[in-house]
Amino acid sequence: MALPGSGLAKGLAVTLRTMTRRSVTAHYPDAQPELPPRSRGVIGLFEENCTVCMLCARECPDWCIYIDSHKETVPPATPGGRERSRNVLDRFAIDFALCMYCGICVEVCPFDALFWSPEFEYAETDIRELTHERDRLREWMWTVPAPPPLDPAAEEPKEIAAARKAAEKRQREAGQREGDA
Repeated sequence: MALPGSGLAKGLAVTLRTMTRRSVTAHYPDAQPELPPRSRGVIGLFEENCTVCMLCARECPDWCIYIDSHKETVPPATPGGRERSRNVLDRFAIDFALCMYCGICVEVCPFDALFWSPEFEYAETDIRELTHERDRLREWMWTVPAPPPLDPAAEEPKEIAAARKAAEKRQREAGQREGDA
């Protein structure tokens, strides 16, 4: 059973212990902070991977992603084939004045077109300038760190294992054919 007031005594002890320590001041503009390698700052766009599927815009709880596109007809790849249509990205913008940095857009993108960049210094004097268009989002993409290396003890992905087995089978069959010849 705890003595009455023991919680108060513990709290005062913590207060006295921290009062005697010297405070540490971060001199931010002059000294850059050391951020964790995968910290969230701003969202970068890898435009080549974007298929204008609109998943990021639909799933965004703040509706801060604006996408405009048009359809283009692609001629057939082979003679006698049919024409195909594809979406072409006209505008991709994120309004960081509205964004709550939840990361849902990055998670739902099936083609890895959106990434977190650790850059955090993009303050503006005018709130209207916080809407970043695709060229500015592309600039942030080059600051995205490389993904961490795979765990060597991890299990091999099923897709890679299946492809490796198929390749080994083909090599064995080719070797048998050469032996028969």
